[in-house]
Amino acid sequence: MRNPIFFALAAASALALSGCGDANGDVRRADTSVNVIDGSGLNDIMLNATDPKEAVSYFSRAVAQEPDRIDLWRGLAKAQVRAGDYNASSKAWGKIVSSEEGTNEDRVDFADTLIRLGDWDGAEKQLDSVPPTHETYKRYRLEAMIADSNEEWKNADSFYETAAGLTTKPSGVLNNWGYSKMTRGQFSEAEKLFTRAITYDPKLFTAKNNLVLARGAQGKYDLPVMQMTQIERAQLLYTLGLSAVKSGDVTLGKGLIREAVDTHPQHFDAAARTLAALEANVTN
Repeated sequence: MRNPIFFALAAASALALSGCGDANGDVRRADTSVNVIDGSGLNDIMLNATDPKEAVSYFSRAVAQEPDRIDLWRGLAKAQVRAGDYNASSKAWGKIVSSEEGTNEDRVDFADTLIRLGDWDGAEKQLDSVPPTHETYKRYRLEAMIADSNEEWKNADSFYETAAGLTTKPSGVLNNWGYSKMTRGQFSEAEKLFTRAITYDPKLFTAKNNLVLARGAQGKYDLPVMQMTQIERAQLLYTLGLSAVKSGDVTLGKGLIREAVDTHPQHFDAAARTLAALEANVTN
């Protein structure tokens, strides 16, 4: 179940600092020190609105100028996560949590980065150092993932349920919870959780595909009523077809895969190749 769930958001942003003229018309070079930047709110802008690599470069320069500022190290660690450099980020988080200014939220973020690196034991150690009074969505989502990795199913269910109740957008954690149920062979419960996830986010295709997998595992080879595009419908039919074939119902599986090929608005290469292989196998 150790499938770290990875996500990254990036948007381009152009930032410029210009000089200003005094009463005599003299133009002076803008002060680009960290203190002036802080005053302009550029730290938050760089962290949330720019290309991740630009943010990493910015915070790297900032900590080089003022290496004792933990807030700048925190910005660097978060920027490195966004840029996908989890090794570097884990080093920055290690410095942060070992300082007097390290917070419980820092330890939770450190645990998140360690999970991305596959260091589940290290992540668990960080979360164990966070007091139970620190109740946040992210903390419980990570606790659930770690409990899953340890096959502590009762704890995992409790943490997933708590996490889902601490956010207004629980589709992602419900999908993870459903996947956990599916790995345990509890397909009916998984189906309900995937359905709930889609209710909160009708565009979450991962949950739709998982829902179809859970239904296929129960011998349900019809698509449930839900919002889907034509391409999604074709892909879900293909998933159902593969599930049927895996279960030994090759004839039904071929029919579903053929329907997927016919449904897709463009050429569905993967489904077409699978169908050709199945038909060739039957012929032989």
